[in-house]
Formats: sequence, C-alpha cells, structure tokens
Amino acid sequence: MAHILLVEDDKSIRMALDFALTRAGYEVSCASNGAEGLETARSVKPDLILLDILLPKLSGIEVARTLRTSGSKTPIIMLTALDRDADKVAGLDAGADDYVTKPFSTPELLARIRANLRRQGLGAIPSGSITAGPLTIDIDATRVTLDGKPIKLRSKEYALLLALATHQGALCTRQWLAQEVWGEVFLPTSRTIDTHVRRLRKALSGTSWTFVQTEHGMGYRFDPVEGGA
Repeated sequence: MAHILLVEDDKSIRMALDFALTRAGYEVSCASNGAEGLETARSVKPDLILLDILLPKLSGIEVARTLRTSGSKTPIIMLTALDRDADKVAGLDAGADDYVTKPFSTPELLARIRANLRRQGLGAIPSGSITAGPLTIDIDATRVTLDGKPIKLRSKEYALLLALATHQGALCTRQWLAQEVWGEVFLPTSRTIDTHVRRLRKALSGTSWTFVQTEHGMGYRFDPVEGGA
C-alpha cells in the first residue's frame, strides 16, 4: 500500500485523517510541525505528503520548497484554511501538486490522493494474477476461475472483486469502494455496494471458502477463509 505522510498541527484533524487514511488502506506517518514533517519526509520517503500550510517551526511553504530544492518529486497536497488565490499560488509555486481548502470532505480528499498517486504509477491497475485458495483472478485476461472453472461476473462485480483482492486483508470502506469502482461519492442510503457484494458472494459460493468478510458499519475485507461463514 502507498505510504502517506500527514503533516498537520491540529491534533483533532490529524487524528481524524490518520483514522480515515488507515481505513482506506494506506500506511500513514504523522508529524505535528514543519520541522518534524521535513525530517520524517526525508527518513521514511513517503509516496505522498499531505501538508498543512500554517505549521509551527517551519511553514508548509518552507517544507515544500526545501523538499523540491533537494530534488524530491514526492507528490504534495496542501491542506489549508487559506483560500485566497495568492495563498494557492504561493503553495503551488513552492512545489505543491494539489491544493485542498479546509473544510473539505474526506471522499474528495481520498479522490485527490488517488489521482496524484496514479500520476506516479502507484494507483494503476495491477497485472498478472491473484490466487487465494481455489480462487484465481487472471487480471491480464479479465478472467476469474474457482477450482479451475470459469466464473461469470458482471463488469461491476469483477471490478469490485479486483478492488477488494488487490487490497487483501485491508478494510475497504463503502466510501472507498464507491469511489474506486463506481467513481462517485458514497451515499449512506445507497445499497448499491451491498447488493453487488451479495451477487459476488453468490457467484463465489461454489466451494467451502468464504472470500469477502463484512466489517459491520464500516465496509468489507477480502480475507479468504476455508469453511468461513
């Protein structure tokens, strides 16, 4: 999974984003000031940085400029309450790749993260195959077999299975799945995802294995279990 560095001095925002990013399947490192953020960026070499502008010790502008001057090409998304055009220009001129103004929605931020990671080749559809027990997903051929027998899936069911399987063991929230598979913001009243999961489970019910586990109130997890309920 992609590794994200979150540099935010507001503890409540930092904790909420850390939780949301972890639930979305990312590895997360956190820093509470600019100097710590710069040091962490250099040591852990994250795949993307979420960087507040108004930080103690070093501003986000200074952190971004220092990283770019040193040759870092890590995508940077600025998070800030400053929404004047001049502030946005300053952040972009310092080397930021994107700019999100507070308050922002978590689905929007996650979509921005995915877009920036894809530009780095980190969010691309994988190739090859995935095998889990008797289940094999041939990604190159867009084919799924169970005990060697082909399984017919609708396009969204296949996309859902692939999204889950490529993040095996990680919690995939409904919000994340809505963005990843349907390309839209998840509505709490929608049953689209649950309906497709039921169809997918039915299609994969030909063995004693259970592949998709439910995390009640949160989402789903691809965690193959033989004889699971």
